[in-house]
Amino acid sequence: MSFNIKIKQPSKVIVAVLLLVSVATMYAQKEPQYTQYMYNIGSFNPAYVGTVETPEINAAYRAQWIDIEGAPRTIRLGLNLPMRNEKNGLGFNIVNDQIGPLTQTFVDVAYSFQVSVTDETKFSFGIDAGGSFLNLDFSKGTFENPGEPILDRETVSKFYPTIGAGLFMYGDQWYMGASAPNFLTDGVYNEDVATIVEDKMQFNFIGGYVFNLSDGLKFKPAFLINSLKGAPVNINLSTNFLIKDVFTAGVSYRVDNAFSGIAGFQVSNGMFIGYSYDYNTNLLGEYNNGSHEVIFKFYLGKGKSTNKSGKGEKQNAKGKPKQIDTPRFF
Repeated sequence: MSFNIKIKQPSKVIVAVLLLVSVATMYAQKEPQYTQYMYNIGSFNPAYVGTVETPEINAAYRAQWIDIEGAPRTIRLGLNLPMRNEKNGLGFNIVNDQIGPLTQTFVDVAYSFQVSVTDETKFSFGIDAGGSFLNLDFSKGTFENPGEPILDRETVSKFYPTIGAGLFMYGDQWYMGASAPNFLTDGVYNEDVATIVEDKMQFNFIGGYVFNLSDGLKFKPAFLINSLKGAPVNINLSTNFLIKDVFTAGVSYRVDNAFSGIAGFQVSNGMFIGYSYDYNTNLLGEYNNGSHEVIFKFYLGKGKSTNKSGKGEKQNAKGKPKQIDTPRFF
């Protein structure tokens, strides 16, 4: 991102510089940032959408860098819809991402197809297509391009198409995936927008495992790596404990960026609520009160397991169905 903000107070200058550096990195990689990425896989990997047992709706809100004016705000609404033949899946995403004068609304439709590798392992691949509605409002601040004239317009509104793809493989106790959310990058933006947004191809790699420590306790480490040409690799590491299949608690670390606390509660078979709080470990942490993120997941199947495995439901000692736990939701 190549514009300057004119602020008189020295402390605000430091904040502005740090904010612009962070914003530049985030918008170069295009994809919004999530601390609870394990609950938002369908937003950046289309191969995931058909791997769920029943239709599910995801709603998420992230408020980043509280007390810094113009800091990122993200809202996501997603739908994962498995088909009856258990091989095909459909997904739908709407993500609104706002930073200062820049607002982007991403809309896409995803399709996935999965095959059985073994009795316990499945492999899925997917594609998605949609677009980004981009709006730049230069009235929300004083901006100029170094060495170039100030843009002679107050707003820029454009639509840009997006096409992405992904791979996802999973078993009863593990998962891993890779995706590229958008292949249409270089040369897409016109000259005015390209001075503000540098959209490059991003690759995402995710994985996780479930350790059954006891009947009522599971340990779920996971990772997400974002790779973008010309930018530092973004590494997210998390550890979650699932207690009695109801309460989740854990921590997350974004390398050289932030520590996070994560908590979740399975309200019912049809609803999950998750919350995370980030504390910045870089200089930006001195000028904000952290970041908040909340997510709601709604499982639309009645009386069914919310998770999927190739073997159907297990039975407990009393002969009643026992929910199968896989790591894809945690």
